[in-house]
Amino acid sequence: GSVALIARDPDELARAKADLAPRGGAVLTIECDLLDARQIQSAVRQIIDRFGKIDILINNAGIIEVGPLENMTREDFDRAMRLHFWAPFELIAQVVPEMRIWGGGRIVNVSSIGGKVAVPHLAPYSASKFALTGFSDAIRAELARDNIQVTTVAPGMMRTGRSEEHTS
Repeated sequence: GSVALIARDPDELARAKADLAPRGGAVLTIECDLLDARQIQSAVRQIIDRFGKIDILINNAGIIEVGPLENMTREDFDRAMRLHFWAPFELIAQVVPEMRIWGGGRIVNVSSIGGKVAVPHLAPYSASKFALTGFSDAIRAELARDNIQVTTVAPGMMRTGRSEEHTS
């Protein structure tokens, strides 16, 4: 099948494409800052123009900033909310009307155990992942009527060895 990847880091996109290409199927990569709604809208249009439709949307962008609350600013919370909640919201808002036309689809929102059980020293991350989990769970029944399945995935915490992780 065909895969489209959107991320802000061109090197990461190139590595992912090199990894996926030998498995067969077309791989489309689009540089996109998921904090920018206009770039998201443009990316969705490019994907539909290239492949005709989107069967599955997987929201998997993430940023983790580790530290005590007194070290966290409103900007830290805002960035986490923009990436973990507003970016998936925007992608879903763009894709759902199209999926309705195509007769259905699937949306997978990758949250975190930190979006179900609050984690100390990860307040911006936990708060924003809770928002994504709540949104994902709330739209499940509504979109099921349109044959759009919504799955919320909550993997355990990963230790990356870096104090900040930001992949999109």
